[in-house]
Amino acid sequence: MGRPDRFLKACRRLPVDKVPVWLMRQAGRYMPEYRALRKDHSLLELVRDPDLAAEVTLQPVRAFDMDAAIIFSDILPVLEELGFDLSFAAGEGPVIANPIRSAADVDRCTHTPGRGRLEATCEAIRRVCRTLNGDLPLIGFAGAPHTLACYAVEGGSSRDFALARHFMQEEPAAWGKLLDLLSGVVSAYLQAQIEAGARAVQLFDSWIGILSPDAFGSTALPRIQSIFEALERFEVPRVYFGTNMAALLPLLHQTGADVIGIDWRVSLVHARNLYGPEIALQGNLDPTVLLEAPEKFCAEAKRILDSMVGQPGYIFNLGHGVIKETPPEHVQALVDFVHAYQR
Repeated sequence: MGRPDRFLKACRRLPVDKVPVWLMRQAGRYMPEYRALRKDHSLLELVRDPDLAAEVTLQPVRAFDMDAAIIFSDILPVLEELGFDLSFAAGEGPVIANPIRSAADVDRCTHTPGRGRLEATCEAIRRVCRTLNGDLPLIGFAGAPHTLACYAVEGGSSRDFALARHFMQEEPAAWGKLLDLLSGVVSAYLQAQIEAGARAVQLFDSWIGILSPDAFGSTALPRIQSIFEALERFEVPRVYFGTNMAALLPLLHQTGADVIGIDWRVSLVHARNLYGPEIALQGNLDPTVLLEAPEKFCAEAKRILDSMVGQPGYIFNLGHGVIKETPPEHVQALVDFVHAYQR
């Protein structure tokens, strides 16, 4: 295992002995151990069973020298707290049986704590923390309000979230109310994860890139700020990650995040020049490069690491999650390369 404080120190922009590394979706579908469990259990069954969720979380910790674990879960069960009927169709991804189609649908949404099964994730966190026993920090996470709202309106995943974008334009007050409801749920959920033992939290905003800078500033940004402000008293690192957000980059320092995750479409050097030394950076190897030969992805990793030499607060990660076809031995080679890196 990596040093217990390596990841947390980098989040706080403190000196570290080695560049810390963990990978988004490091727990899950590319690992044979996970696929063995999926033969007998659905995704939601794994998420909702604390023993199984803890086991999946620990699989990459046992297999690789990661500097942080991240709890195995999904961003969408949060929607159940507002009464949405969530399932995952084989080969089709998430399906919401009762999506938002009108302002009246938003009015019917109410936050009923315990209606969903979010406590299972908090219990899984407690079990993982007991197993780790302080040897490695555990990261908790949730979806950001904008991304969750997109799924709630669209009824599932989409290429361009046209229904959600139309709803934003036609029903701005209802859209704002939905974002506020989701902000409250997400804030409470992340606080519960920290109280259960998570030593850092990450807010995933997968579909933030569909917004213009003006729309981001007026709708998504205030809700992100409110969530991170509510977590400030816990003094744990707060990470914000979105995709396709090159146009939004100049605004992200306003989120209140301690760490900004950067996808592969954006230069880390550009982000560092924008934010200065006051915000840590995380990223940003293109996940598809891990499908190539080790000499290819190690050369690309070296380019990224070289660009961050001497920069305070840097965590190596992918620019998105591990692709399911990624050979586990490539993950091992990448982690070993990052830890052995010297310019």
